[in-house]
Amino acid sequence: MDLSIQEVAKLSGTTSRTLRHYDSIGLLPPTRIGSNGYRRYGPEALVRLQRILLLRDLGLALPQIGKILAGEQDDAAALARHLVQLQAEQDRLQAQITAVRATLAALKTGEGIMAEKMFEGFDHTQYREEVEERWGREASAASDSWWSDLDEAQKRGFTAEHAALQDAWDAVQRSGLDAASAEAQELARRHAQWIAAGTGKRQPDPQMLAGLADMYAADERFAAHYTREFSGGAEFVRDALQHYARSLAG
Repeated sequence: MDLSIQEVAKLSGTTSRTLRHYDSIGLLPPTRIGSNGYRRYGPEALVRLQRILLLRDLGLALPQIGKILAGEQDDAAALARHLVQLQAEQDRLQAQITAVRATLAALKTGEGIMAEKMFEGFDHTQYREEVEERWGREASAASDSWWSDLDEAQKRGFTAEHAALQDAWDAVQRSGLDAASAEAQELARRHAQWIAAGTGKRQPDPQMLAGLADMYAADERFAAHYTREFSGGAEFVRDALQHYARSLAG
């Protein structure tokens, strides 16, 4: 088996540009370069790509994935560990499915809803506790209240804006601009407004913005959103947001 970059991109659900980027940072070199100069990928490269994508889905940034792959030469053992993690996630999702089905059945039949069963598999406090620890219960309550007041279309719009911001950050870095450039700072302003909306405020708080910017680079879960194309993407976003936060603070 010897596949072209286009074939691998189609099979794996990624893009040729992403695969070229993985090659450029040493994460996924092709098996060989054909006589026409095109990349070709064999079985070992495909196994490595599968591991990369699994680790990305777990929220790891590209530099961390590179270190993990460098330290784990036994693909079979590594995939066995991935499988355990995937099965745990499958169990969590199955618990959610069972809970929702039970609620639907109760609603259709008019039977009593068992509250203790409704939220199995859900972890709705994982970020609330962090917000309360960093910025207090008032900030957490304001964010919860703002979100619950949104209708479904507004919630989809808020989520879509986050996805658009991720694409925009990639585009700014692709152009080779500095984090303090006018273009990056305009994007930082837009991002800060998105954050402010999520906390129920009209204007972003400079201190909170700077703290969140730190989390974008330091916390693997956040960093994964901004390292899709560039390994230093989270650090770039952090630097741009902190530069903007300093301008707000005067």
